[in-house]
Amino acid sequence: MTRKLVIWMLLVPLAIIILAFAMANRQLVTVSFDPFNSAQPAAAVTLPLFVLIFALVLLGVIVGGIAAWMRQSRYRRAARVLEGDVAGLRREVALLNDRLAAVPPGGASPSDAERLTYHPARN
Repeated sequence: MTRKLVIWMLLVPLAIIILAFAMANRQLVTVSFDPFNSAQPAAAVTLPLFVLIFALVLLGVIVGGIAAWMRQSRYRRAARVLEGDVAGLRREVALLNDRLAAVPPGGASPSDAERLTYHPARN
């Protein structure tokens, strides 16, 4: 409940500020896509200033998200590899547990138990 209250306390004032910004910046601006002829551009759009600003902010968020996603690709790849390793190790542990369970009681020699213990790799 507290979290919802905090969210509302942040979002409502932010929405009011955004609406006030939009109302204060209603004048029309012309955006030209023709770098060679600024007097009579071949491609131009006339729209309110706040629409232009919101569109550019949205474009920046999208480009930033794509850049972050591409930068993190090596971590996602490493996670996939490690998940495969973990799955293989779990299968191996299950196989070894099944083999150990199949040995009759008293039938395992100390050398078998020593062989199944974990010995960390030495550097």
